Amino acid sequence: MYGQKVKLRFFFILLVLSVLVLTVFLVLKSLEENIVYFKSPSEVKLLTEIDSKKIRIGGMVKKNSVEMSANQINFIITDFKNEINVTYSGVVPNLFSEGKGVVTEGFLQDRNFFKASKILAKHDENYMPPEVKSALENK
Repeated sequence: MYGQKVKLRFFFILLVLSVLVLTVFLVLKSLEENIVYFKSPSEVKLLTEIDSKKIRIGGMVKKNSVEMSANQINFIITDFKNEINVTYSGVVPNLFSEGKGVVTEGFLQDRNFFKASKILAKHDENYMPPEVKSALENK
């Protein structure tokens, strides 16, 4: 019915499409495992079940909530609707301060208490390093 050339082209196109579909599937699968989103304090309050999985919680560091001791820092993350108490042992990033955005990674103890293993300080899109800012002001 069909010639040898037509059959060969059909199988070649089928092979290329199969490889393309497999590649897209593998890329999406790997992204699914590696992309980590953070939850806001309001989303944490709405959780039906508290897992022992590592999660990220993001929000603003509440003003006047940071308490530092020799080896531990306690603060409150807020989304201006709900709050979560956070405790962390370790070195905090330079951008970490009250009133600034922060994402913490760790384990939820209950809906009001979070034990962080990592702190990621966020800055807004208008952030400019102090060195660059002072160089621009001196011009």
